Amino acid sequence: MSSLRVLLASCVAAGILTACHHAPPAADEHMSHMAAGDMAAPPTANSAEQGNMALPASAIHAAARLSASPRHGEWVKVAWQPGSKDSLMAWIVYPSTSNAKTPVVVVVHEIFGLSTWVRSVADQVAADGFIAIAPDLESRVRGGPTTEELPSDSARKLIAGVDAAERNRGIDAVARYAMSQPSAAPRYAVIGYCWGGGTVWMHAVNGGVPGFSGGVAYYGLPYMSGAVPNGDSLAKIKVPVMLLSGSKDARIGAAMPGVDSAMKALKKDYFGKNYEGAIHGFLRAQDDPKQARDEAEEQANLAATKDAWPRTVAFLKKNLGMK
Repeated sequence: MSSLRVLLASCVAAGILTACHHAPPAADEHMSHMAAGDMAAPPTANSAEQGNMALPASAIHAAARLSASPRHGEWVKVAWQPGSKDSLMAWIVYPSTSNAKTPVVVVVHEIFGLSTWVRSVADQVAADGFIAIAPDLESRVRGGPTTEELPSDSARKLIAGVDAAERNRGIDAVARYAMSQPSAAPRYAVIGYCWGGGTVWMHAVNGGVPGFSGGVAYYGLPYMSGAVPNGDSLAKIKVPVMLLSGSKDARIGAAMPGVDSAMKALKKDYFGKNYEGAIHGFLRAQDDPKQARDEAEEQANLAATKDAWPRTVAFLKKNLGMK
């Protein structure tokens, strides 16, 4: 066994594998996503408050932000594969720009499916100058393409039926579709959250379609074979990857040193950051109040968002060739 293989094996065993099997968080980290948006009182109907307009909307501001957006967004049905009669639903948003050609960003949803919040993130991606497309990767398991948003519990139950191959097919499909638009440049990146963050890693290992230029994983790990990351899989990655998480996410926090070491050993273009005091799902939660208030946590989530989003936009612009 080569020295690199030995190092990768030790990184995975000491860091990522331990986090997957021996140090589970005390609570379901996915509920962090919902704690603010589902438990806090939403803004009143006449409220003009939409949060910081330079950042994606938080959970409780997403619907208002999306409704007030000046950008053109629409639902589209996209063939899973060229020539296929089966299709998936996606939400695409176009930027207001003078550029003749604009690169594409695929926004991958959480374990809760293609929600209003994820569509609002796509809208912010377009506000930052990209063509954004967010696929509903549960289109097949829910019975076909539809614009109806699933309840979070229903989406969670169905998500297990969407395997790695299907995730990649869906991203390939919408990337091709978006890049085929007259205003699109032939380049795309992928960003994703939670389940979508893991999907970013899967897509990076898979290699995507021509034009794939990078991925940003928010609180998602490179699970390549069941629940066990594989150093040989990471070696297949050819594009820059960034991993952003919060220190209160015990599972991912424990795994990140192993990911960092493995990617460094493989000499990959990689950056990882674990934000102190922030939770799993910090970009969605931000400083939205929960029923059981934790102002320090809320401020940590907001601080993480204020660093993570500009970092994400800079990553996208650099790797998609935008000035």
